[in-house]
Amino acid sequence: QVRLVESGGGLVQAGGSLRLSCVASGSFFSLATEGWYRQAPGKQRELVASITSGGTTNYADTMKGRSTISRDNSYTVYLQMNSLKPEDTAVYYCNARVIYSSYQEDCWGQGTQVTVFS
Repeated sequence: QVRLVESGGGLVQAGGSLRLSCVASGSFFSLATEGWYRQAPGKQRELVASITSGGTTNYADTMKGRSTISRDNSYTVYLQMNSLKPEDTAVYYCNARVIYSSYQEDCWGQGTQVTVFS
């Protein structure tokens, strides 16, 4: 069983920056694609950015040029967000495609709140 734990959320003024982290722990073979999603009140969860095990990245149009996703060898994925706007306010969730010896599954973290005020 894999556990994903996010950190780094908080309250920030518009134009500011935050760096989110997500650490995977537990017993698994490897992680494939990892991503960050967000869900604002009354809205559907949406992709913010993703990164494959090979390092290929993908960004939502709303975050292109303002965010950078990265991952390291310690099963941690990061999301650096700059020039934050009030409309970026949401709960941010980490997602990972977890590879076990005989199957794969998608796992989610509990989320971290990001609030941007003007």
